[in-house]
Amino acid sequence: MGNRGIIHDAKTKTLLTRRWQHQAWICCVLSFKGYQHPIMGSSAYTELFFLDEATALAAGHRPCAYCRRRNFNAFKAAWIKAMPLESDSFLNAPGIDRTLHRERVTRKREKVTYVARIDDLPDGVMVAQSGRALLILGDHVIPWTPYGYQKGLPRHSGVRLSVLTPRSTVQVIAAGYVPMVHASAQG
Repeated sequence: MGNRGIIHDAKTKTLLTRRWQHQAWICCVLSFKGYQHPIMGSSAYTELFFLDEATALAAGHRPCAYCRRRNFNAFKAAWIKAMPLESDSFLNAPGIDRTLHRERVTRKREKVTYVARIDDLPDGVMVAQSGRALLILGDHVIPWTPYGYQKGLPRHSGVRLSVLTPRSTVQVIAAGYVPMVHASAQG
């Protein structure tokens, strides 16, 4: 589950035109300490649901430092390993969020992508080809759908693809962070 702040009207349960309220786009667990949060309620956030963590990371989210502390610490450790640090401000969640925000969306609210060779991308990264989102996993690229992954296609060397996962997150994955992927990706 993702969170970008309150981006809905609690009375009508409809999304507002804004797509985020702050730069902390986080990826949470669905269940934590038995807490029941009403969907699109009037509390602290709007629930966004993703197929898996690889999808949430491609959307620009990072692991939550509260309900997914172990994952956040692993993400942060890989971040420190992957990023040339200019200051200690990048060592905390707000510093990571500022960097990710620049890499995920333009001022016109358009998704930021970049082109890279498939050979340079680690497993767990999402790319786009011919209007389809694909997960890189082993020797395959696996077509994504909201309901699960489809049958994998061969991962052809030398191909250049549009990368959906923010550049820093790609570097974090390459440095050792392993995103959770839906079970259908293994089939």
